[in-house]
Amino acid sequence: MEMLAWAERPDTNRAENMKIGVYVINLARSRARWDGLSQKAGELGIALERVEGVDGAALATGTRTDLDMKRFLRENGRIVLSGEYGCYRSHMLAVSTFRSSDYDAALILEDDVELAADLVERAAAILEAVPDAELVKLLNHRTKWFRPRATSRLGDEIGRSVHGPQGSAACYLITRSGADKILKTLEVMCYPVDVALERGWHSGLAVFTVRDNVLNLSPASKTTEIATRDDYRKGKFRGPRRTITHLLRALDYIRRIRYCLS
Repeated sequence: MEMLAWAERPDTNRAENMKIGVYVINLARSRARWDGLSQKAGELGIALERVEGVDGAALATGTRTDLDMKRFLRENGRIVLSGEYGCYRSHMLAVSTFRSSDYDAALILEDDVELAADLVERAAAILEAVPDAELVKLLNHRTKWFRPRATSRLGDEIGRSVHGPQGSAACYLITRSGADKILKTLEVMCYPVDVALERGWHSGLAVFTVRDNVLNLSPASKTTEIATRDDYRKGKFRGPRRTITHLLRALDYIRRIRYCLS
């Protein structure tokens, strides 16, 4: 395993020498992605730690643990895909790995992102700007109806997006208290991981997001390891069976608005 990256920064609210670990989730069958990412990290001076992802496609359906199947079907209106189950468990493993370390915060990445040389420094600056944040999403598909909270010294605007889900769990920043809450409240899978992480009104997490992505997805993201759009489409329920899902989503949307405006 490679050593974790860390950053030092002055901060009156937190330890002056904050150490930030950088973890990358990577499947054993996707070693080429890791090789490319770690080579780029070396060029940029960023040290990474690889977390071997859980390959959901290699697991028999009956071996899926910590999954509330009935609630998932009810809340999402479709079946659980093997890839997204593996993705969820991979993120829980990454959070647990960080929590077992002595690092103050962590950047958790998927292996289809484009690294930036100032990643760790910008993460530290974000925690300076929003010291009560426990999870900050640094890459999203959308940030509609963004409500700003603060701007970091490096120019990243941090706040909350009233409209969601925002999509993607490819890059986020998490603190130790945030990790504790995730491992306590999100261990059982009821939603895809990107949706679950945003639901601070359920987990008790102080969740924020950046207006503009800190990292972008790499060309590797065009080749999905979770599921295609057709897979999601085929797994959706039709007709009256989705009615309860629509009602539950409407209620959750109201909770999201209250959370973002609070």
